[in-house]
Amino acid sequence: MKAVPGTPEETVARNVGQSHSNCRSSVLSALDAVDVYVAEQSPRPALPAAQAQVAVAHEVVAQDVEQRPNGTVALRKGVAADRRISVEDPDMRHGRKSRSQLIDGYKRHVVRDLDSGLIPVVGLTPANAPEASVADAIADDLAHQDLTPTEWHIDRAYLSSTLVRQRTDAVQIFCKAWPVRSGPYIAKTAFTLDWERGLLCCPQGHEMPFTPGGTVHFPAQTCAACPLHADCTRSAHGRSVTIHPDERLLQELRERQTTPAGRARLRERVGVEHSLAHIGAWQGDRARYRGARKNLFDLRRTAVVHNLHVLARLPDAPPLAHAA
Repeated sequence: MKAVPGTPEETVARNVGQSHSNCRSSVLSALDAVDVYVAEQSPRPALPAAQAQVAVAHEVVAQDVEQRPNGTVALRKGVAADRRISVEDPDMRHGRKSRSQLIDGYKRHVVRDLDSGLIPVVGLTPANAPEASVADAIADDLAHQDLTPTEWHIDRAYLSSTLVRQRTDAVQIFCKAWPVRSGPYIAKTAFTLDWERGLLCCPQGHEMPFTPGGTVHFPAQTCAACPLHADCTRSAHGRSVTIHPDERLLQELRERQTTPAGRARLRERVGVEHSLAHIGAWQGDRARYRGARKNLFDLRRTAVVHNLHVLARLPDAPPLAHAA
């Protein structure tokens, strides 16, 4: 409802806003008083814990409250970078799976052996951390177990991880490639990459040198005289094409997913989603502990339970003894 100036609704809205501002000022004044009180205390066993709690309160104020020029305080618009969402757990963060799906807390990461169905490695990151950031921890756990995967069937959010970027020639990557979007203009996939000569060829046969991770700029005069100019670009400076640092792999993934055999290999990753669903059902949606370290332990424990279920379903597996 929009309050019209001079009406009772406008007066109520103004009074409510003033009341909220007064409440915020009172809370901040109380925090300042507590801060002074704690600073005046003599050393005692409980003092470090009190100082830590006061520091957390100041962290929340710094990220959520802003001082106005007129001396009043207001809630900050938008979300602060790396915003703390829990006064009890310093590692929890806001995250986003998609534009509509939000995550608060942590993200689970699971490595499943597609042959045996077992989960040898799991990872945990704050919800706002990119999926690829867990790669180093996963690589360390795999090395600790002397495991060397020869294939990675991954979600494309992990394409930028060190597991992909630093792979050896013996490791194959199976993943859906990111879609190429060019709007109404000729797509990037219509350009040909000559890897042996290091040249990019446009649909009209004009060639330009390229380097992975760089951007190729075709000359403006060449594009202006091209009969496909209107369908290729609207820039007066000519068409530009960005080459991904791992463009060769992306090109391979795009070509593979156009074949029935390639799509069949991509479907093998469904087993990973099933394992994630099982772990999510057993572990639940709420973190059981405070801090990433203990919640990683809980995730590993749940993965062990999953592995026991897998072993129990083997045709020649002995029956598991039931504990009282």
